[in-house]
Amino acid sequence: MTNGRHWEVKGGRRLALGRRSVIMGVLNVTPDSFSDGGRFAGEVKPAVEAALAMVADGASIIDIGGESTRPGAEPIDAQEEQRRVLPVIRALRAASDVAISIDTYRAETAELAIAAGACIVNDVWGGQRDPGIAAVAARTGAGLCLMHTGRERETLADVIEDQRAFLERSIAIAREAGVPHAAIVLDPGFGFAKSPRENFELMMRAGELTDLGFPLLAGTSRKRFVRGALDHPAADADVATAATSVLLRERGVSIFRVHAVGPTRDALAIVDAALGGESA
Repeated sequence: MTNGRHWEVKGGRRLALGRRSVIMGVLNVTPDSFSDGGRFAGEVKPAVEAALAMVADGASIIDIGGESTRPGAEPIDAQEEQRRVLPVIRALRAASDVAISIDTYRAETAELAIAAGACIVNDVWGGQRDPGIAAVAARTGAGLCLMHTGRERETLADVIEDQRAFLERSIAIAREAGVPHAAIVLDPGFGFAKSPRENFELMMRAGELTDLGFPLLAGTSRKRFVRGALDHPAADADVATAATSVLLRERGVSIFRVHAVGPTRDALAIVDAALGGESA
């Protein structure tokens, strides 16, 4: 467990990471995300209502993304990404003081999102696609989540060795840009160019990543390897997602990025209590 630790994000906010798990609710404002694409594309009010419902269910962070990261998704430009996310961020910030995360790998989008009210940058390329994103986080005081990916590169045979090789480079980029240690969180990147076997091995060995010295965030929600184990559609995978969250919590993960907050909230309340924390 990580008693006494915090994630420092923009605005002087410190998100406690220790006795109780932290839930990050997923809000995709895209037409083509793998699980919920199209539900909120171009619709600010329903998107904000969905975010507020996740907050009411127990989410401490809302992660807003404007570009699908599923395999084979059509790329979009920065202007289209910003057109999708910025109105939702502004409206959610006006309606709630919940911590808002912008899911982007573009420095330009990150800066505009932070100006609109986001306080966390969640980069699925770990700061390595656009290294300027780390400078944005440092300059604005935003929290920075650096995710591992196996896309567009050669990977090492051992899943943990590959995690270390990639994430250590991401950490170096962030530190060189001046991002404080307490502002950084690491994400193993479940489902990003990993086979089902690699995902499950990574899940069982995730505790080995805690010695990198940063809190861990996991996003297994409705991923293909979870659905594949069930042979159920994505909408039926939320209880299974909660089960993966329990396994990962036992291995030291602090933050859980999910589509359906309720099942994971309840499952993590039990494991937190069993590990000596507080129930939700």
